[in-house]
Amino acid sequence: MFARIWSLLGTIKSTFNTRRELALENLALRHQVGVLTRTAGDRRPRLGWWDRVLWVFLCHHWKAWRGALAIVQPTTVIRWHRETFRHFWTRKSRVRCYGRPAVDREVVSLIRKMSTSNVTWGAPRIRNELSKLGIKIAVSTVSRYMIRSLKPSSPTWRAFLENHVKDLVAFDFFAVPTATFGVLFGFLVLAHDRRRVLHFNVTSNPTAEWTARQVVQAFPDDTAPRFALRDRDRVYGEVFHRKMVILGVEEVVIAARSPWQNPYVERLIGSLRRECLDYVIVFDELHLLRVLDRYFKYYHRSRCQLSLAGDSPQPRLVQGPELGSVVELPEVGGLHHRYERAAA
Repeated sequence: MFARIWSLLGTIKSTFNTRRELALENLALRHQVGVLTRTAGDRRPRLGWWDRVLWVFLCHHWKAWRGALAIVQPTTVIRWHRETFRHFWTRKSRVRCYGRPAVDREVVSLIRKMSTSNVTWGAPRIRNELSKLGIKIAVSTVSRYMIRSLKPSSPTWRAFLENHVKDLVAFDFFAVPTATFGVLFGFLVLAHDRRRVLHFNVTSNPTAEWTARQVVQAFPDDTAPRFALRDRDRVYGEVFHRKMVILGVEEVVIAARSPWQNPYVERLIGSLRRECLDYVIVFDELHLLRVLDRYFKYYHRSRCQLSLAGDSPQPRLVQGPELGSVVELPEVGGLHHRYERAAA
């Protein structure tokens, strides 16, 4: 009796509803009839995903949705709404791609080839070489893919002379053992601005007169710099000092037992040993001169340096992928390689 009265009151109330409310009520009732018809043989009606979405929509856009709902409880529709809300924002906040962008297999194989062909190269050197081929990649990525050798990495140095860099050169000697258990002495003149080797020579008996002649040969035609940095070796005797005065070069002598005060040339000698002389048995002066000549040609034209922003003393052009594939050119008898692009 009570159900009939309630149904009659609902019918009377529906006559005062707006056209929109009548349409929504009709949609809700037809949907429930359809669900009951579809699941007539089941003990309880089963609502699919789209059925739940429909009632979540009615819950949002129709105030009287509870009065038309008969197959489930209103709390169930509210729970569906909360689950839909949680699922929506979970999908929206999900990161579609994780980590760094993938590196091409061709670049990975090139990194590994460079690291195996040049055992003394570290990740910054390989990154600089790749940048000359138009491949932009981080040092950390190169370090991740390069093949490590058992040889320890060379030490680094941090000492930069900022003042008068274009007017500064550095002198220094280095010793090289020979195959006959003798010792040869190499002499270097290094310009600080682009780390250029202005002059080098080899002797078995360095004297002040010989060193003075090397300085004259290093600075022909009024090209002498303003300052020259050197250590306190006795080979720089009175004859050498007079020649420097004639050339108008002011000598800057570092403190005793302080090679870090002449860092650029010390760094060059260290690189020369690690990258060349440690892999060569020297026979005589002429042989050492040929080895140094090959290395310094590679050093000026090809070797990328951190202090020059990844460039070589003689600037190299960046070659993009449009110039062709990467080719490997041996340098210093195959100890190092230069990488360029060449059309097929």
